[in-house]
Amino acid sequence: MDDLLYSGYMGIFPEVLAHGVEEVEQLVPALDQVIRSNSVKFTVLALGAFLILTILSILLKSKTERIKYALYILFVVVALSNTIYLAGSTIYLNQQSTTGGPIHYHADFEIWNCGVKVEIADPEGLSNKVGTEVIHEHNDDRIHIEGVLLDSHDAAVSHFFELIGGELHNDHISIPTDNGIVSLQTGQTCSDRTAAALQVFVFKSQGKTFSQTKLIDPESYIISPHSNVPPGDCIIIEFAPFKEKTDKLCNFYKVAVQKGEIYER
Repeated sequence: MDDLLYSGYMGIFPEVLAHGVEEVEQLVPALDQVIRSNSVKFTVLALGAFLILTILSILLKSKTERIKYALYILFVVVALSNTIYLAGSTIYLNQQSTTGGPIHYHADFEIWNCGVKVEIADPEGLSNKVGTEVIHEHNDDRIHIEGVLLDSHDAAVSHFFELIGGELHNDHISIPTDNGIVSLQTGQTCSDRTAAALQVFVFKSQGKTFSQTKLIDPESYIISPHSNVPPGDCIIIEFAPFKEKTDKLCNFYKVAVQKGEIYER
């Protein structure tokens, strides 16, 4: 099953994506992406086969019953083959999933560079998303995880940055923007020559209260399993002079505070 679903993909997808003079490693597509891509291809091929068989049926409608029966069998074979692949691949993905099936998680985030907010590159095309079908952003400062996760690392914030063409490590970050890659490294300085460091803070809510935590290992952080924000995470990525707490807060948390739905403890 694995060989069929993964067949040939290693030679199809590039491993490196260039951004100007800087190269950012591009992950080889995960199994779920390969299966989804193949499902679309097989469905298109099935529709093409149906069209050809329909034309043949019209052209050969006056022929013998044996020919009509053969065309009918071909219709059935095409329909069953596509249905079996789609159903089988869905069942297989759910079996391989770390969550036992499709999930729908969200986490809001903001990136700040010495007090200036950094926006990731806007989506292009009709899909209106940056990233993959499962893990992406819709120009809304929100990480969307919608589908099947095959590994717990897939829900890591660092994995999200990898999928959008950037990087997130404990001491540096690369952010794809509309003006190219913005790279920030602990030890660099702000425009006023103040020493700065990459710091990541996470706001979590529980019941009516919320609190912030400064991450020691942001590269390994996995977002909380919530579909709404709050209680989903608010992640503040800040390149600034060293601090224990941030004064930044995601918009949906601000709205919840203003409505009196939650308060900081």
